[in-house]
Amino acid sequence: MKLVISHPPDTFEAQIVSREKRFIIHARDHDGRTFLAHTNNSGSMVGLVREGRKALFSTSSNPNRKLPCTLEAIRVDDMWVGVNTSTPNRMLAAVMRCPSMREEFGLCGYHTFTPEKRSGASRFDGRLEGYGSPTCWLEAKNVTLVEEEVAYFPDAATERGRKHLLELATLAAAGYRAGIFCLVQRTDGRCFAPADFIDPLFAAALYAGIDAGVEVWPYVAHVDEHGIALGERLPLAPRPCCP
Repeated sequence: MKLVISHPPDTFEAQIVSREKRFIIHARDHDGRTFLAHTNNSGSMVGLVREGRKALFSTSSNPNRKLPCTLEAIRVDDMWVGVNTSTPNRMLAAVMRCPSMREEFGLCGYHTFTPEKRSGASRFDGRLEGYGSPTCWLEAKNVTLVEEEVAYFPDAATERGRKHLLELATLAAAGYRAGIFCLVQRTDGRCFAPADFIDPLFAAALYAGIDAGVEVWPYVAHVDEHGIALGERLPLAPRPCCP
């Protein structure tokens, strides 16, 4: 494990009761009191949100927030699964601050990382710049779905994700660098693939992007009660054969 980022301050453990619509979690604390929490994960979180499961919630100090608590991770058997979709962005920023990790990603020629930068009609999660190196555009994805040891993204159809892939492919074809950092926030995946059985259009866009030069960096995250540690890089699963 190479890098560790902490959970937000005042993270605590409680039990899941249910999910309401997409962004609200009903939970119960150790004293049996129920409360509402926010989840920024708009995916299905299939197989994760179940009544009685342990979960980690962070607490915001912002007095203007309607729901001060945010769902960070869910306990599945003996494994924590990180579901906060801002965590990959935090980890990507930590990677870019670490020279040895930039070297591992093949990004030694870059020195300036700027989050949340716009190119054309899209706002990407990051932009890297360096002397003599083409601008590198980056997206970060949170992966929580694993089936038969394959980590899959997405867990729900994503028009926005497909749009970003197409624009990254266009940038790569124009001579820029473009990459997708996929943080697999669970430890039971052995390789990574797009979930063509959930969103075939996204899968087709990812493969087209790879062919255009978009780089894909899937990494395992080891999640516990204290934080998230960056683990090993996963290989890409073999591309399905065309019929």
